[in-house]
Amino acid sequence: MDLKRFRKKPVLGILRGISQKSLDPLFDTIISGGLEAVEITMNTAGAAKLIRNAASRYGKKLMIGAGTVLSMKDLQEALQAGATFIVSPVLIRPVVQYCVKQKIPVFPGALIPSDIYEAWQAGATMVKVFPASCFGPEYFKELKGPFPEIELLACGGVTPQNTKTYFQNGAGAIAVGSSIFRREWIEHRKFRLIRRKIQSFLKALPSR
Repeated sequence: MDLKRFRKKPVLGILRGISQKSLDPLFDTIISGGLEAVEITMNTAGAAKLIRNAASRYGKKLMIGAGTVLSMKDLQEALQAGATFIVSPVLIRPVVQYCVKQKIPVFPGALIPSDIYEAWQAGATMVKVFPASCFGPEYFKELKGPFPEIELLACGGVTPQNTKTYFQNGAGAIAVGSSIFRREWIEHRKFRLIRRKIQSFLKALPSR
């Protein structure tokens, strides 16, 4: 993962429960919509194969990682498949330690201040504040008081309407999943709608 590139367009797409048959049209839509970083969650059926196929076909245009990495087994499968960054809903210390040692960007999840600090101290590239909707954008402003150096990624309940507010309050990036990549939209091939949703988030980003 090119972190400099990600910070210029700090939106991470979360793909969960996608199928092999939807891979090509979905990734073509993601690219045409302007999104540059996506994760495929490891609790998706055939996740490693999906990551491998996506990385081989689209890895030059997209930063492709693995999400919901909950064990060293998940981590090794993801990396062997070609994932270039790792995301978890919580801090899995051995996963973070391995990624830090191998210089692989890693985004562990946390919510309360002590856990956010612990994840950052463990070596997180950014701490995924999840679910961000529990406390909203103002929470990020409060966190930045004692933790100005900690980079925060907002995940859960982020919309085009509140995206700018999250950044204004201290978020360094956002992650979006079902609000864009709804299973029924993918199954019914509503790729134009998905593209418009991607673009609405990108347009909501503050000037950088």
